[in-house]
Amino acid sequence: MGGGLTATANRVRFGIQSAHEIVETALHELETRDHAWHCTTRLLSERALRMADTVDARIKDGDQVGPLAGVPFGVKALFDLEGITTTAGSVVLKGNPPARRDAAVIQRLIAAGAIPVATLNMDEFAYGFVTENAHYGTTLNPHDPTRLAGGSSGGSAAVVATGILPFALGSDTNGSIRVPAALCGVWGLRPTQGVLPLEGVYPFASSLDTVGPLAARAEDLRCVFEAMSGTPVADIDDVMSFRVARLGGWFAHDLPPALLEGLDRIMAFFGSSHEIELSGVERARSAAFVISASEGGNLHLPRLRKCPMDYDPATRDRLMAGALLPAAAFIQAQRLRNAFRNCLRELFKTTDILIAPTVAGVAPRINASTILVDGKSVPARANLGILTQPLSLGGMPVLAAPLAPHPNDAEPRLPVGVQLIAAPGREDVLFAAARALEQAGILGYLTLATS
Repeated sequence: MGGGLTATANRVRFGIQSAHEIVETALHELETRDHAWHCTTRLLSERALRMADTVDARIKDGDQVGPLAGVPFGVKALFDLEGITTTAGSVVLKGNPPARRDAAVIQRLIAAGAIPVATLNMDEFAYGFVTENAHYGTTLNPHDPTRLAGGSSGGSAAVVATGILPFALGSDTNGSIRVPAALCGVWGLRPTQGVLPLEGVYPFASSLDTVGPLAARAEDLRCVFEAMSGTPVADIDDVMSFRVARLGGWFAHDLPPALLEGLDRIMAFFGSSHEIELSGVERARSAAFVISASEGGNLHLPRLRKCPMDYDPATRDRLMAGALLPAAAFIQAQRLRNAFRNCLRELFKTTDILIAPTVAGVAPRINASTILVDGKSVPARANLGILTQPLSLGGMPVLAAPLAPHPNDAEPRLPVGVQLIAAPGREDVLFAAARALEQAGILGYLTLATS
């Protein structure tokens, strides 16, 4: 998929390459190479090739086929696909009837010419940050298969990092797009809450759930988001006028030199030294934990009573604990959420972009079930999102971007990433900043296909 989405779609539209050939190549690569990483759970070969032939036939007839013509993509396994039972990364739902139609955002992507080719691995019911799945296996990090890909959209991030697919769909409740994007060195977007429809997406915690794309380039991410939202993102040329601040305190602990240096480069690019320390971040993260656990536990409680042993044990225990939380805790968490959201939104009266790390380091090794936080060992499954989870409460758009290796690096390093945060509805600000930083060589990490 060299040259990005637009180049691929243009080759199809102008008859240089057929959609059938592109899709067939992607399916072959997934079938022959993915055993090394375990990104996919199902290939959609028959449907994908049929759709590719339809695109080619429409082009031959002179029809308009959309900006993503013939571009293959992967789908996190909690999105509905017509004729297939949605698993949400579990075997618990295997008895459900097949989906009657594609999820709303998939319908929009197909209307833009894109072609789904595979379902992708995830933490069961999106409850985790590691994509260690008792039913479908562990997704490995393409840059170092001894390390985690992150989660819960680990299959989506990893398949983009391999270079096999140019983009994939994920979901983000507490960081499930942003965490694997950082660990796999790709771009991801948690859009403004409510901008993209959730019809046909299996829920985790519905008041926090969002869906979004992961891609290898900032411009590719923008193209996919435009197709998913149905609205063009406005161009902003004067990025140097952006008021940029760095989040300190909670977001500045235990950071490795590569992350600190990258954050410094971003701030220097915008000529800013402004740092903001948010109050109440730890309470906000606790509130996000309680809301997610309560909503997830409540959703699954009837099924947990009937067939608890069908669940991944790690997921089952957390869902059961959430179902037992008292209503008072949930109500207090909602109060904290409102206060923290109001605090964040107040900041955007004087700031255009907030900068923060995504994960405080590189991908953990698979055999290490814990990570260090403030010098203490804590479970990786629950705590890789320590820097993403509080920000979910604000409902703001957050763009996860990989830091580019420093020119002075003696050898390639594992990916680390940052979050760019803007006011609700200001995805245009994030994409403008991302493009400028990518062009300046500050953001961007090579996939396996281009490294």
